[in-house]
Amino acid sequence: MASLHILVAVSLAYVALLFCVAFFAERAGMRGRAGWLLRSPLVYTLSLSIYCTAWTFYGAVGYAARSGLEYVTIYLGPSLVMIGWWWIVRRLVRIGRTHKVTSIADLISSRYGKSNGLAIVVTVMAVIGVTPYIALQFQSVIASLSIFAAGGLAEPVDEGAARAAGFWIAAGLAVFTVLFGTRNLNVNERQHGVVIAVAVEAVVKLIALLAVGAFVVWGIAGGVAETLARIDASDLGTWEMDGSRWAGLTFVSAAAFLCLPRVFQVMVVENDDERHLQIASWAFPLYLMLMSLFVVPIAVIGLDLLPAGANPDFFVLSLPLSQGQEGLAMLSFLGGFSSATSMVIVATLALSTMVSNHVVMPVFLHVRQGGATQSGDVRNVVIMARRLSILTIIALGYIYYQMSGGSGALAAIGLISFTGVAQFLPAMLGGIFWRGATRAGAFVGLGVGFTVWIFTMLLPSFGPGAALSLATFETGLWGLVWVRPQALFGIEGLDPTVHAIFWSLLLNVIGFVSVSLVTFPHPLERLQGAQFVNVFEHSGQTRGWQASVAESEDLMIMTQRILGADEAQRLFQTAADAQGRGGYLPEPTAVFLQQLERELAGSVGGATAHAMISQIVGGTAVSVQDLLAVADESAQILEYSNQLEAKSRELSQTAAQLRDANNKLMQLSDQKDAFLSQISHELRTPMTSIRAFSEILRDTDGLGPMEKSKYANIIHVEAIRLTRLLDDLLDLSVLENGQVTLNQQSGRLVDLLDHAVATAEASEARPITFRRRRLDETVTLHTDLDRLSQVFINLITNAQKYCAAQVPELRIVVSQTAEAVLVDFMDNGSGIPAEARDVMFEKFNRIGAEDGAGAGLGLAICREIMSRLGGDVRYLDGTGGTAFRVTLPHAQALAAQ
Repeated sequence: MASLHILVAVSLAYVALLFCVAFFAERAGMRGRAGWLLRSPLVYTLSLSIYCTAWTFYGAVGYAARSGLEYVTIYLGPSLVMIGWWWIVRRLVRIGRTHKVTSIADLISSRYGKSNGLAIVVTVMAVIGVTPYIALQFQSVIASLSIFAAGGLAEPVDEGAARAAGFWIAAGLAVFTVLFGTRNLNVNERQHGVVIAVAVEAVVKLIALLAVGAFVVWGIAGGVAETLARIDASDLGTWEMDGSRWAGLTFVSAAAFLCLPRVFQVMVVENDDERHLQIASWAFPLYLMLMSLFVVPIAVIGLDLLPAGANPDFFVLSLPLSQGQEGLAMLSFLGGFSSATSMVIVATLALSTMVSNHVVMPVFLHVRQGGATQSGDVRNVVIMARRLSILTIIALGYIYYQMSGGSGALAAIGLISFTGVAQFLPAMLGGIFWRGATRAGAFVGLGVGFTVWIFTMLLPSFGPGAALSLATFETGLWGLVWVRPQALFGIEGLDPTVHAIFWSLLLNVIGFVSVSLVTFPHPLERLQGAQFVNVFEHSGQTRGWQASVAESEDLMIMTQRILGADEAQRLFQTAADAQGRGGYLPEPTAVFLQQLERELAGSVGGATAHAMISQIVGGTAVSVQDLLAVADESAQILEYSNQLEAKSRELSQTAAQLRDANNKLMQLSDQKDAFLSQISHELRTPMTSIRAFSEILRDTDGLGPMEKSKYANIIHVEAIRLTRLLDDLLDLSVLENGQVTLNQQSGRLVDLLDHAVATAEASEARPITFRRRRLDETVTLHTDLDRLSQVFINLITNAQKYCAAQVPELRIVVSQTAEAVLVDFMDNGSGIPAEARDVMFEKFNRIGAEDGAGAGLGLAICREIMSRLGGDVRYLDGTGGTAFRVTLPHAQALAAQ
């Protein structure tokens, strides 16, 4: 029988082999060699096997022996996620690459306004949630060492030696992770060494499990038929399905697959090509199927052959040992060892990045006086923080193992971590699919869900009388019966695991959604939300930095201390060359500062990078970004106007044309100046009303229901007014920047006009009579129906607002020519003055708004939409009133069927 020392020597040799593989892969990646292997979808798929830890290698068999086919749930959840990759995973990968996301904490904090406080909360939750999982890996390694040394006996021997060996192996893993996980500071550069090592370990553990399974089926049971007969005769052959547990465990395994920091690291951060997801969507479920192929045969044969006291979690190891197959047992041990080590390496790497970026660096910058330019060698601080974080996290896992006594099934420990990290799911999915999600909602949801998870799952895992007293289990916390860890709100009879999953996630979602609905996102949150939710339409980040040339040197110094001198100089030189300033520092334009922030975010996280640049350039003006952009345009137009006047004096033959152009530009300038004043009023007035009436509701006692309803209604109306203004500004920005994606579909023109008329009639504007000939409107369109409907609604609403006739009337006339379909909107008002028609489609023009209402964006939005649709909207003269014609080319309109 092989001794424990030989096994440890083999394990160390295996670690040395992984070290060499990682080293040469790292060198090949730095030299640009072996790119076909390092960036292949096969390696990416195998790296996703980081999900398969000692739980799935050892614990799945024990799970099957205890609970039958329920073990399938831990494979089913991730498989469903990858099969439906187009919906969630692809969006996460695109967001990660666009915004230089470094971790799941960075993703969530970036979505909610670069909130470093939120990133700290997620980081602390991740460390606490993953600690039991790391302990699980140590438990599996130590227990497998003991069992191997005992020759597969039910009672392991020489436990002290096994624990010591496990400790030193854990130390070796920490050294390995420190050496290869912190070589490159920029975590957006792929960690080729670690990824290749994980891929190799994925192959080893799959081969080991398949080899043991094949030996059990053909070497012990005598073939497939005999194995199936034994399964039918065993308790596992009886199909019993607890619907609540299957649904709960499948959901939580799918959620954990998206939220586990180690899986997020390889799936999103380390993703080199989004197209790899197409292969992984079927290859990874196939890998999981192969991993689970022999779970039931091993469990059944193990229950038949091994003594009653044998631990079913380690049948994969015990069965070969009981049959004298030491070589196969050694391979089995290496498979389990690979499962445990790969998890510990990548999990600690991901967590250390989160700790250094979101905890250490913000504290360091806050403590050091003088800001980012005087903070010392930031690069060394970050690397040291990550290395110490790796050691600390591994130590926490080992301490948890010691505190729990190494008791409990592996699957039970794994589910504790799965449920803990699943608390990130509402904030993450809500952030990438719902623009209304707010930072306050994310804080509340995460806090409530994680607290419930600790109380109902984590603390009870230590057993009654340990973290929680026996009285708490029986009579509830503080004597409150409805606050019992396994019977929350007095609901009894639920499985403890399902109970914890259900209540923690339900209260998480309720807190997240309800608080998001009653709070309003800050402007930066709103802009980030638009970028995340519409990530496939938006490219880059929208941020208004303000800096001067004198600050370029400070930016250079800061960048050198983070990226290193060579990398920083290369970055700045490339930017200077692109600006035509070769040999000088680049100008700190908005584009360059956005690029610099993305590069720094790869090293210290998005929130920290944003804060460091803000220290130097004097902060951002995000809350009034749109207004500053308008002011900048106005200044540019005035300058251009002056240039035109100078040229008019030199070129007398074109003086009249230049004067006309100058008058138009001056009109635009005056209108934009008026807009700045108007928009300040538009924002200040409702905000003042909201603040005043909310303070009345808060501070005034004895208000009656009618008064409360009146004040709340005023607040609601003013909030809608603010939202409408911001929506118009964002819509116009998206259209002008060409970031909109058309949703082409077929529909009837008459239906669009019906919808537009119904919408206008439901508004609070004054009534207007509509004149239509519906027979002419039976035209089938193939275009973006939603955008076209927006144009119709804008034109009809304008007629309602500005038609000066005593009995307002609007005629909608549809006609066709050989090239296009024409839709005319003609009212019986006084029309638009001739001097205003040249600028009526310009932004911020408010023709006819004598009362100063509105932002003057409606017609500008209509023009941009029709331009994107390949058509046109223009003013019709000579109709006796105000008339507009919408032109749709026949490429967008088909004859009615």
